[in-house]
Amino acid sequence: MGIKKLKPVTAGMRHRSVLDFSEITKSKPEKSLLAPLKKSGGRNNQGKMTMRYIGGGHKRRYRIIDFKRDKFDVPAIVKAIEYDPNRTANIALLEYQDGEKRYIIAPDKIKVGQTVISGVEVEPVVGNAMKLKNIPLGSLIHNIEMTPGKGGQLARSAGSYAQLTGKEGKYAILRMPSGEVRKILAECMATIGTVGNSDHFNVVIGKAGRNRWLGRRPRVRGVAMNPVDHPMGGGEGRASGGHPRSRKGIPAKGYKTRKKNKKSSALIISRSKK
Repeated sequence: MGIKKLKPVTAGMRHRSVLDFSEITKSKPEKSLLAPLKKSGGRNNQGKMTMRYIGGGHKRRYRIIDFKRDKFDVPAIVKAIEYDPNRTANIALLEYQDGEKRYIIAPDKIKVGQTVISGVEVEPVVGNAMKLKNIPLGSLIHNIEMTPGKGGQLARSAGSYAQLTGKEGKYAILRMPSGEVRKILAECMATIGTVGNSDHFNVVIGKAGRNRWLGRRPRVRGVAMNPVDHPMGGGEGRASGGHPRSRKGIPAKGYKTRKKNKKSSALIISRSKK
């Protein structure tokens, strides 16, 4: 989708940009695939605030997404591309030959009327889902499982993808969106292609109120707090705050927080280059 700049009728619209939704073909969601989505406001079951800067926002309903793609060898037709308020990517409505309807994350360049399928011996074209062991080397993939049968967990946001760079025994070697190279079990499922709506990255919020629509409350800087509230707080005048660190005292830049004995570390070949 393209980006649309607005005329600066008000100060909040001067730098604001929005998606033009040119790829969206259906405005109302499929009723059978909706679920309620209750807001927490950052509070736990005792009513105590455990996450700050959360609250408000537009009312939403959750779209039930098929991350598993476990309906094997049954062709499905793409009926519509829809907007999903719960994620950065768009979603595609599939209708299978037996009449069942499901939502999937919409890959880039997928079109209404196109046929997609998931299975063992399917063609590696955009929208088809298959096991990593059957995907050709060099393919760009998204919605990747980490545990067989659990459903896709990796590369699901707008414009993201991973690349299959090799196969080694029971593992497939992937270059992740972060630049990390790691092994994943070759029995895991993945979808061919990249996630659509890559222009989402270029959207400019433009005004504070638009963040409130998304359920985000204003964030207070640590240097603006008192010493009792934050390690960077206090001081005479406009003090710099010292070394940047979190509210709990963990340094913000360059400090490694990954556990040394984490089991999945054995599957990481090279870390992110960021």
